[in-house]
Amino acid sequence: MKRVIILISILAVTLLSSLVISFVAEITVPRSLRDLSKYYIANTIIDTASPESVAAIVWDYRGLDTVYETLVLYLAIVGGLAIFTIKGGFPRGEPMGLTELSRNATKIIVLLIATVSAAIAFHGHLTPGGGFPGGSALAVATMLIIPVYSVNILLEKGITSTKLVAIRGFALTGLGLVALLPVVKGLEIVTNQKFYPGFLNGVVISGSISLYNLLEFLAVASGFTAVALYLSIPEELYKGEVRD
Repeated sequence: MKRVIILISILAVTLLSSLVISFVAEITVPRSLRDLSKYYIANTIIDTASPESVAAIVWDYRGLDTVYETLVLYLAIVGGLAIFTIKGGFPRGEPMGLTELSRNATKIIVLLIATVSAAIAFHGHLTPGGGFPGGSALAVATMLIIPVYSVNILLEKGITSTKLVAIRGFALTGLGLVALLPVVKGLEIVTNQKFYPGFLNGVVISGSISLYNLLEFLAVASGFTAVALYLSIPEELYKGEVRD
């Protein structure tokens, strides 16, 4: 009962704070654009073959910065997984999970999440989205499967943290190669239109932006899923109280 009261209190304070801020704070819509904003709006499609300015800024105009951010996230995930060191790995028990109704509903939801996440990632050079939000959305599907089906169902399918980290390493290597390949022709690192084609058989791919989104999608989805697996470790096993 005490926990319920605390949760209700937090929710009430959050809603009340939002209302107070919306009425008290003077939020105005900008009446003009800065010169840099005007440049992006006018030249993004020309410079990057992408109508999505945010994707162009992230993966082209400041692409090197984004590549380093991805590396930092990768190292953070690897470091986090290193904390959860368990001898012998996960115990392979009988999958438990929730009821059959919950499982059937989850199958539909997971399919929808996977479809939407792929659309977010693969259309990130045309519409708002990209590899990071797409990969994050796909990882949500795994976080839904674990409590409904139990973590053992993923292990039985061969989805292990080792494989997931390997996939993330492959994706990160791919990101590095996409960034470095233009150097072979004497171009700057993270070069887009001067090295990668903006169109493929009449379809807009926006050069390297599509490649970055695809690889980032794999990197984020595999990394967050690996973390979700380790967060499902029983506390007794982590403390060494349970042995295979």
